[in-house]
Amino acid sequence: MDKAQKKALVEEWKNRRPEMGVISLRCEATGETFLGAAKDTKAGFNSLRAKLSGGVHPNKSLTALWKEYGEAGFTFSTAAVLEYEDPQEDHTEELETLLELCLTEQPEAVKIWK
Repeated sequence: MDKAQKKALVEEWKNRRPEMGVISLRCEATGETFLGAAKDTKAGFNSLRAKLSGGVHPNKSLTALWKEYGEAGFTFSTAAVLEYEDPQEDHTEELETLLELCLTEQPEAVKIWK
């Protein structure tokens, strides 16, 4: 790979528009729902799977359910998508607001990361 190709790939990565929003994990056996904000929902799901499978996720109740029911016992979905213009902008505050809105709409749900 030459410098021009590498530079083009880096620029493409910087300008990508990942789906941002609120991710949801629902334990099918118990009905418990866990919500969290993610700047990249696909990466968020991958990170959750890795941490839960490795037993290193900080949410003890979610980890216990994962150990008992496994990945197949959960439904992964995107609860809400954040519409945004500039991928370079920090959207943390908007994501937190969207998460709080989803938690209000689903009072039985709890945060994935406490």
